[in-house]
Amino acid sequence: MGKVIAVSGKGGAGKTLVSTLIVCELVKASAGSVLAIDADPDANLADSLGVTVEKTIGDLREEMSGGLPQGVEKRNYLEAKAFEITVESDGFDLISMGRPEGSGCYCALNHMLREVIDATTNAYDYTVIDAEAGLEHLSRRTTQNVDLMLVVTDASKKGLNTAKRVKDLARELEIGFSDIGLVLNRISRGNQNEFRVHAKESSIPVYAEIPQDSNVAEFDLKGKPLSSLPDESPARIAVEKLLERIK
Repeated sequence: MGKVIAVSGKGGAGKTLVSTLIVCELVKASAGSVLAIDADPDANLADSLGVTVEKTIGDLREEMSGGLPQGVEKRNYLEAKAFEITVESDGFDLISMGRPEGSGCYCALNHMLREVIDATTNAYDYTVIDAEAGLEHLSRRTTQNVDLMLVVTDASKKGLNTAKRVKDLARELEIGFSDIGLVLNRISRGNQNEFRVHAKESSIPVYAEIPQDSNVAEFDLKGKPLSSLPDESPARIAVEKLLERIK
């Protein structure tokens, strides 16, 4: 079985940045086969990785809403259909959750996302899940059976509170992670010491500290994929060090 890494946190904390750079560094290190899963309906991971998605899990669910062919088991059918929505890129594959048709609830879509994750992750050495912002991915159990839960927080009380709630809610719902770690994003000399003090209060070990990186802001502003950040980018160097710890 491969290793499953989920990246969570509040909206805007930097989940997609961290997910993107983990994928890139795994590919760069030739660590094995890599699957990236965009489990956030806001769907920014593909753009961040510089790939185009044509079909999503949302599309697959619409196709299957009329029922399965007679005599076909759902898991087998799902495994076969998952290949149709998988984007093959240079060194990694990508599956995107997408959105439901119309204004319907995301519950059924999240259930199918869970089934796709269960059906596909064993085929890869590493799976990196860019989780939905907040805590919904826990209550919907789209991030169960995860080896490592990385909780990304920016230098805000809200971000650190979300990190603590992820740990507490996972315990309440009896969702087991083999490991959980905190990623401190956008650290600067001005907030470094206070940031570390508050992070310690969360009782989650700090796995990485990502400095404030002007390259990230520039790429975001210009709409350039974060996967093309230069090797000397402080954010990229920090995630490279993170990978040495979690591989």
